Amino acid sequence: MTEDFAGFFTTYTILGISLANWALAICAAALSYWLARTAIRFVFRKVQARASVDNGHLSYIASQVLSATSTTLLLLASILVGIGLLDLPERWLGRVSSLWFVVAALQIGLWANRALALGLHRYFSRHSANGTFQASALATLSLWGVRVLLWAVILLAMLSNLGVNITAFVASLGVGGIAVALAVQNILGDVFASLSIAVDKPFEVGDFIVVGTLAGTVEHVGLKTTRIRSLGGEQIVMANADMIGSTIQNYKRLQERRIVFEFRLTYDCSTEQIRQVTQRVQDIIKGEELARFDRCHFRSFGESALEFETVYIVLDASYNVYMDVQQRINLSIMEAVAELGACFAFPSRTVHVASLPEAAAVPARTQSSARAEPA
Repeated sequence: MTEDFAGFFTTYTILGISLANWALAICAAALSYWLARTAIRFVFRKVQARASVDNGHLSYIASQVLSATSTTLLLLASILVGIGLLDLPERWLGRVSSLWFVVAALQIGLWANRALALGLHRYFSRHSANGTFQASALATLSLWGVRVLLWAVILLAMLSNLGVNITAFVASLGVGGIAVALAVQNILGDVFASLSIAVDKPFEVGDFIVVGTLAGTVEHVGLKTTRIRSLGGEQIVMANADMIGSTIQNYKRLQERRIVFEFRLTYDCSTEQIRQVTQRVQDIIKGEELARFDRCHFRSFGESALEFETVYIVLDASYNVYMDVQQRINLSIMEAVAELGACFAFPSRTVHVASLPEAAAVPARTQSSARAEPA
C-alpha cells in the first residue's frame, strides 16, 4: 500500500512534472515565505527597539525602510523559490531568473524610495527656519525629481534584463516626450515656475504676501499651484506661472515699517506756531518706544491749508503695533495743536469778488433801503 502511494506521487504528473516535485516546490515556497517574514519581523523589532532607546536617526530610518517591505513581493519571491525546484525546461528557467530580477528590483526600489523620502525630509527639516518640515516648492520638487529618477533607472534596468533594446526605447521616449511637452506646455510652464520659486525663494510656506489684489498666508507651494489662505478665511489657489509673472509683496520679511503721513493747518497759523508744531511732533514721535523719528517739515502752501509731512519708522513689523503707534501719535498731535491755539484745516475755498456790475449793484441798494423803512 505504501509503495503504491509513493509510486502514485512519483509517476502521476501535472504539466509533465510529478506530484512529488509539485509538493516539494509548494512546501519550499511556504517555508521560504515564513522564514522571510519571520526574519524581517525580527530585524524590524530589533532596529525599532534600538531607535527608541538610543534615539538614533539611522536606526529610525532603517526601521522605516524595513516597514516598506512588500508582502506581495515576498510572496512572489517565495513562489519563485518553489518554481526553481521544479523540473522545468531550459527556456522556462531563463524566464524565472528574469522574474527574480524584477521582484528584487521592485523591492529594492521600494526600500530606496522610502529611504530617500526620509533623508530629504530630515534635510529640509534641519535647514528650515523653525526646525520643522515644510512642504516648500524646493522640497516638493526635490522629492519628486529623486523619485522619478529612481524609478526610471529601475524600469530601464528591468527592461534591459528582459531583453529590451534600451537605446531604441530611450530614443522613442525622446520623440514622444517632445509631443507630450507641446501638448502640456501650460502645465510645464507652471512646473518650471515652481522651480523658479524653489530656487529664488520669493516666498515660503508661512509667509504673508500680497499679489495684486490678493493677500494672505502661503499654505502650500506645489508643482502647479500655490495655495494661499486669505484674511477672510477662504483658500486662494493660484497658478505658479501667474505668481511669478506678478509683483509679490512679502510682508513676512518686513522688519521695520517706514510711515509717511500728512496733516494740514489753517492759514491763520503764525510763523512761530508752525515752528512749534514741527518741534512738538518731533518730541511726540521720539517719546514713542517703538518708533524712530525721521523728519517733520512744513512742506508746502496748499490751496486751502498749510501742509505738513512727517516720516517715522515703526520698529515692529506687526500691522497692529503700527496702528497702535499711529493712533497714539495722532491723539498727541491733536492735543498739541489745541494747546498752541492752531486749527486743523478742512477742504474749503474762499472767493474774493473785486467788483460787481453797476446794473446789479443799484437794485440791491434800493431793495435794502426799502426793507429798512418799515423798521
